[in-house]
Amino acid sequence: MFPANDSPLILARDSFYNPQMSNPFMARAIQLAVENVRSGRGGPFGAIVVKGGDILSEGVNCVTLSNDPTAHAEVIAIRAACAKLGLFELRDCELYTSCEPCPMCLGAIYWSRPARVFFGSTAADASTAGFDDSFIYREIQQRHAERKIPLIQMMREEALGAFRAWQEQPNKLPY
Repeated sequence: MFPANDSPLILARDSFYNPQMSNPFMARAIQLAVENVRSGRGGPFGAIVVKGGDILSEGVNCVTLSNDPTAHAEVIAIRAACAKLGLFELRDCELYTSCEPCPMCLGAIYWSRPARVFFGSTAADASTAGFDDSFIYREIQQRHAERKIPLIQMMREEALGAFRAWQEQPNKLPY
């Protein structure tokens, strides 16, 4: 059924449905991840945003390609979907990602407010492959000054001016 040199996860370039996978959207996210690795462009992560049964956007890990540590598949897909919709949130959308989101992506997911997120492999699976982000969760529990990268607060009173300006702004768009 598949060419000898292709994985069963990868189908024809113009098709993303794999009959061996039960969900075509997750199949596409996984296909993106595998193709990204095989192309040499980035890590083994793919994500798509879906609305009303249509794919709005796709993303793959581009950290090393773009020298951007925030260029994770989920972030790329969220940015593209929001741009396409002309909105800063993804209500009524679903995110399909080939792996359980890291802490940064999880933050982006919560800020973008999709209806639900589906993921393939787990954070433990990612860790086994060399993508361990469990230290970030441990770091968050540490006091600011005791973290590997210390967080040092300064000029709080001055910084509060930005929040006062926000609260006083009559025509702000809350988010």
